[in-house]
Amino acid sequence: MTKLTQPDISTANDAPLAGQVIAVTSGGTGGHMFPAVALSKALVRRGAKVLFFTDARAARYTDGVDGVQTIILPAGGIAGKGLKGRLMGAARLGLGTLKARSMIKKAKPAVVIGFGGYASIPATMSAKWLGIPFAIHEQNAVLGRANRLVARAAKRIATSFPTVTLIDPNDQNKVIWTGSPVRAEVAALANSTYDVPTEDGPIKLLITGGSQGARVLSEILPTALVNLPEGIRTRLVVTQQARDEDINAVRKTYDGSGIDVTLASFIDDIPERLRDCHLVIARSGASTVAELTAAGRPGLLVPLPHAIDDHQRFNAQQVEDAGGAWLMPQDRFSSETVTDRLAKLLRNPAALTRAAKAAKTAGRANAAERLADMVLDMLGLNPAGTPDAENISKKDQGDTQ
Repeated sequence: MTKLTQPDISTANDAPLAGQVIAVTSGGTGGHMFPAVALSKALVRRGAKVLFFTDARAARYTDGVDGVQTIILPAGGIAGKGLKGRLMGAARLGLGTLKARSMIKKAKPAVVIGFGGYASIPATMSAKWLGIPFAIHEQNAVLGRANRLVARAAKRIATSFPTVTLIDPNDQNKVIWTGSPVRAEVAALANSTYDVPTEDGPIKLLITGGSQGARVLSEILPTALVNLPEGIRTRLVVTQQARDEDINAVRKTYDGSGIDVTLASFIDDIPERLRDCHLVIARSGASTVAELTAAGRPGLLVPLPHAIDDHQRFNAQQVEDAGGAWLMPQDRFSSETVTDRLAKLLRNPAALTRAAKAAKTAGRANAAERLADMVLDMLGLNPAGTPDAENISKKDQGDTQ
């Protein structure tokens, strides 16, 4: 796939965006908001004032972020809803678009950057109609529906993965692989060393599922781990996320197994757990995969089967193809098959080490700064002499690593 050459990471200490207003817009879920907020902070560090357009769910993500003014828009989803829900969602999007268009016309941002989700449509569509250059960032390995609506008019399409499905072939010359920004504590793990499990030392597992995906992991994994051979089972140190209503049943399954287990409905020290773990077992949403690849940790990934456009399977497939994870479809995710798979993996530290190294190749470090450099490039403020996208020669295209 032909891609734009990624601008060099800027190391300038000045404020190249001083006096510039940049608009950022995102849907209100964490998968959209985390990278959008990370870019906003990077832009503020470079001197910009950021207008952040989102919906009411997301105010907590931007609350108190210096240099960022949050504008709440009416917005609603359409996909997967009945006729009444689609009509209500469309009406809210219409109201949100009127508000966004009015505010963008008044503020005159130099650039608009959209991160997908239905709440991003009002600002990106307004930019299109007002002739303001805009770019989109896609967190998944499938171009999301909101981003698809505006991709043709976008000046840049930034991606989290080297390959993203459903991007029109005519738009491939606008694609730039930036990676997906992660929180600073996780980004710092890019320089950490994978601690290979020793022959008789502890084996640390991190199990996360999120609100939608934790139930099946809670139903299958405790039994699968308890049924491991004793020589593996008694070395396990497990941190597992489980829904509040499932925790007692999960704890009962682990009781008496000899497994050192910590259960929580929310794990508030993920960066530390990720740093220390030997294997992650998780769904393959955008945020999970971004953190897994940023830290360089091997994963056993179980895609949510009903995710829109099956994007979790595509996410997991990209990491598996890079050698950084093993994809296990939910219809094959039984306690017996998981026990068998884990017994083989946990007896093979060399395979885990190879996967840890390979996981980093599926993501990109410094993604927030790469995105900020893309904004500079769009404005002609090219860091380190990076050429404008329109002038990149064919010999410079293709290899973005």
